[in-house]
Amino acid sequence: MASRSPFPNIPREAIPWFPTIDPEKCIGCGECLSFCANGVFAQEGDRVVVKKPFNCVVGCDRCSAFCPTGALTFPSKEELVATLKRLREEMAQL
Repeated sequence: MASRSPFPNIPREAIPWFPTIDPEKCIGCGECLSFCANGVFAQEGDRVVVKKPFNCVVGCDRCSAFCPTGALTFPSKEELVATLKRLREEMAQL
């Protein structure tokens, strides 16, 4: 089942907004896992992984503030705005 998007007519799976974990920086502390109530992260062995990326709330990057090593990154907000604009235009043409 597809997850719902807060943006009318744009499927959540079309919006590339979710964290990326740098495996060289991640120490597996689980701070992001503890912070995120949306089930985006999971512990796999001694590492944390992005298990359900589309559970991430579009525009939210608060978990990155809890990462002590700076291992979490997101697209820029400018990229997000441009992507949403493009997707809205594409959906309007359908």
